Amino acid sequence: MTMPEERTKAILETRHFLETLLASEDEIMWGLVRTMAARLLRHYPQDVDLGVSALALPGVWAPPEDKQS
Repeated sequence: MTMPEERTKAILETRHFLETLLASEDEIMWGLVRTMAARLLRHYPQDVDLGVSALALPGVWAPPEDKQS
């Protein structure tokens, strides 16, 4: 089970990872990218987590869109 601290850390580290990729002028090493993506997604919030957050903080989060439409 993912704890709130792990979820928050995943959000912050994912942003940092994406900013690093954007700023890099080096050739991308796809193996490293896949490894980092897997590690970050382990505790990344699911749709249900975003839905609960949207109910609690509607000024901060929007509910996730229904994927079936």
